[in-house]
Amino acid sequence: MFVPLNMDFGEAVTVDSASAYWLPSPKKGVYRCPLERQQAEEGHATSLVRYEPGSRFSPHAHPGGEEILVLEGTFSDENGDYKAGTYLRNPPGTRHSPFSEQGCKLLVKLNQFRPGDSRRFAVDTRPWCCEPGLPVELPLHSFGGEYTALIRLPQGADTCLPCLDGRVEALVLAGTLLDARGRYRAGTWLRRPDWHGDKLMTAQDTVLFIKQGHFPGS
Repeated sequence: MFVPLNMDFGEAVTVDSASAYWLPSPKKGVYRCPLERQQAEEGHATSLVRYEPGSRFSPHAHPGGEEILVLEGTFSDENGDYKAGTYLRNPPGTRHSPFSEQGCKLLVKLNQFRPGDSRRFAVDTRPWCCEPGLPVELPLHSFGGEYTALIRLPQGADTCLPCLDGRVEALVLAGTLLDARGRYRAGTWLRRPDWHGDKLMTAQDTVLFIKQGHFPGS
């Protein structure tokens, strides 16, 4: 019997993927680390996904849309090859046949598009650079109150980020983040109902993927 995972959006959640379970997906060679899931294979879902070299999915649609951040390796479909650092959005109704010749690791979010958000695009964030000593923000997507970005914080940062307004989801991509609740290494996924005004600190240069305004009822 399936039990929904982390679907109380008023609850603070922390998942360290380095110590979490990776489960086989319906396709051989593809594994998932579930972070939040409404139903077994439908509904609102956020996962880390790992493709072994040569793994592939058969053609399928995304009725509620798919959002991907390529964390490692190269992810591919019939539209192109997406190297680590690529952020892409496949809006509701799109179809594709994803695969990875070399293997890859992804952050995947399903069925979280706002009505009317229908633009498909891919952004290569690799040219993004940081001015030493200063926080840097790279906006990735904004629509109807939803906001997605990469944020780089220098070593020794001790700051509140004005872009973090209340309920926020974040993935630590590099470095080490600290807040009042704990210390989070790269690969840690966080969901907070009340991050606005919290002090964020870093033990080293740190990069975050952040998202807000996409939660049900937002």
